Amino acid sequence: MTTVAFHGRELPVIYEMDCVVVGGGTGGAAAALSALEEGISTLVIEKTISLGGTQTNSLVSPMMPTYVKTQRINKLIIDRLNQENIRTEDGTTTCSWFNVESLSYVLEQLITERGGEILYDAKFIECVKENGDISHIIVSTCDGLVAIKGKTFIDASADAILSKSAGVPVESGDKDKRNQQISFRFEMGGINIEDLRKFVMSQGETFCKIEDPEFFEIAMVPGKGHVLEPLFRKGLEHGDLLEDDLRYFQAFTQPGKPTVMSFNCPHIPGIEKTTDPRLRSMAVTKGREMIRRLVKFLPKYIPGFEKAFLLKEATQLGIRESWRIVGQYMLTEHDYVRRARFSDGIARGDWYIDVHSVTKEDVEQAKLSKGEYYEIPYRSLITREVNNLVVVGRHISSTFLMQASLRIQPTVRDMGEAAGLACAYSVKEDISLNKIDGAVLKQQLQQVGES
Repeated sequence: MTTVAFHGRELPVIYEMDCVVVGGGTGGAAAALSALEEGISTLVIEKTISLGGTQTNSLVSPMMPTYVKTQRINKLIIDRLNQENIRTEDGTTTCSWFNVESLSYVLEQLITERGGEILYDAKFIECVKENGDISHIIVSTCDGLVAIKGKTFIDASADAILSKSAGVPVESGDKDKRNQQISFRFEMGGINIEDLRKFVMSQGETFCKIEDPEFFEIAMVPGKGHVLEPLFRKGLEHGDLLEDDLRYFQAFTQPGKPTVMSFNCPHIPGIEKTTDPRLRSMAVTKGREMIRRLVKFLPKYIPGFEKAFLLKEATQLGIRESWRIVGQYMLTEHDYVRRARFSDGIARGDWYIDVHSVTKEDVEQAKLSKGEYYEIPYRSLITREVNNLVVVGRHISSTFLMQASLRIQPTVRDMGEAAGLACAYSVKEDISLNKIDGAVLKQQLQQVGES
């Protein structure tokens, strides 16, 4: 076995791959599948034991609606979920539904069936650079530190950890250096969805338009006219809830899990820096206390929850924004407004600028009409500092406001597809990732999308 020198030690090189993906989340899993579809050897480094990232470990489902055409990798995942008897379409919205256990399994199967490798329970530590290229990454495993050699690397870490390690400049937060709101999601079981639906609809709620009984959504945002608000106010008055618990409440049913809902809350108050490890830990503690209050409140006040119980807490916080790289092109909110098109536009976005602010109510800056979209250029995924690195996920090169649109899961999956294709092109044509003409990738993506 070959070794690599690292801080006075010789570490074993346990893999040598064409493509190494750091982070097996929404973008990383899609990128790995895309690279494998192109026939190059691919390894995913995942710090947990579940692929899917925020989708599975943070319990973020369903995927938010988009009118952008479904690309090859996204369709591949959805088709396999359907084969697992998981309904992904509700017949009304363009949300893509799933439950986390099925998605984690499907992603794993799709990757391993194509000969891909997954290294679970492996945490990125550092990278080794040579002449502008990353030659190896160092990861911590159950057997200590090991090295992995790669020709191309994808930073799908969501926190830009590989990029920062490799010397890529980064930015974080808004003009006041504040990050977006953190959520700590959870699931409850034992809910009588039919009774809940009947009660909510009997009160005149118009929020959920879906008629299919398998799919349902409830919400309560103060001052927005939701019928659940008086019950939350009553819980606050009686001491069952605190004011912070009323900031945002939302829950979705889970296909294949008939008595279960996943809660897009609580929003953790007072955490303005998601890049501070101490504050992230504080967010877990605060969030867990808030979850317990909600879990006690719901059976006591809302019909349908009488026999409900806490089924699981997320194993990962819902981080909307932390670090963002400074790449070859910085996508801005002006690109959103002008519905930007680029010669190297490798993905499309149409979600609104959705800022979950820590200090005030959620901010809706701009929205596109159905059928309108902007493009994400390949140059926003590559850097000037590292030749063989491509970035995919919420941490690509963009401004704070623009990131609030491009961070949703369908868009991130499409970015991942482009990144995997880029790695294959780099390996086969022997050209650095940051020297590839993104127009070539755009053309290839269009061709595979039509096939």
